[in-house]
Amino acid sequence: MTEDTITFDRHMLEALVCPVTHAVLEYDADRQELLSKGAGLAFPIRDGIPVMLIDEARRLND
Repeated sequence: MTEDTITFDRHMLEALVCPVTHAVLEYDADRQELLSKGAGLAFPIRDGIPVMLIDEARRLND
């Protein structure tokens, strides 16, 4: 990671939940995603901002 890369504030995890299951999310720093294993979805983090839209999520089995 370079200094110019915007990083995700891990403290946000305390406030964010999966919009499908309402369960806590796991942070994948390598892929810059928030994982909801219960829903089988990975929500992208773009420019340090989590995109919590189901239509923007990637299926974990992809």
